[in-house]
Amino acid sequence: MVRIVRGVEGARAASGVVVVIDVLRAFTTTAYAFGAGLAEIALVATVEEALAVPGFRMGEVGGRLIPGFDHDNSPSRLVGRHLAGRGVLRTSAGTQCVVAATGASEVWLGSLVVASATVRAVAGHREVTLVASGPPEGAEEDLACAQWMASLIQGTPRLQESVVSAVRTSRAAAKYHSDDPDFPHEDIDCAVAIDAFDFAMKVERRAGHTVARRFVP
Repeated sequence: MVRIVRGVEGARAASGVVVVIDVLRAFTTTAYAFGAGLAEIALVATVEEALAVPGFRMGEVGGRLIPGFDHDNSPSRLVGRHLAGRGVLRTSAGTQCVVAATGASEVWLGSLVVASATVRAVAGHREVTLVASGPPEGAEEDLACAQWMASLIQGTPRLQESVVSAVRTSRAAAKYHSDDPDFPHEDIDCAVAIDAFDFAMKVERRAGHTVARRFVP
């Protein structure tokens, strides 16, 4: 069974194997950060938690760079970077839903750039819940990715062009402009690069910490 739920409330009620999806931009950025060389990324709900954890700090409040952080939430600004060790990520939607998904047997991070690898990782499980992490009144891009991944799991894939179009025409995408350092338009191109990476991103909870690592299915 594959279900799609939305927002933090959906994540809180999610069960089985849970994939939390954030296309613009948390889990697109996470994938590019792994691609740049990070070994693991701690996921936190608050700025204070992020500042208390050592590592390459990424994230946003209101989409903007947080004072004291090393990077905002831009995947395109990670292209060509060479990173190592641990990262730390705090965002307004994606990481909040991961923290809220306490009823999950497993948690994975989802976006279009890791869609097929994530589907391979969760294939065969009896219950899969896909969480479109953005607010229920918007986040067309997260819902489109969830529907795309559900179609792959069920063996009835949708047209890629329709998924890409949903992201590019979403309300979230309208915020991005070439002259805005926190919302560069190049982030949209990064977000719609379907299957740019061959790994999935699995979440582990240990000793009070929530940490994501690359997983090659």
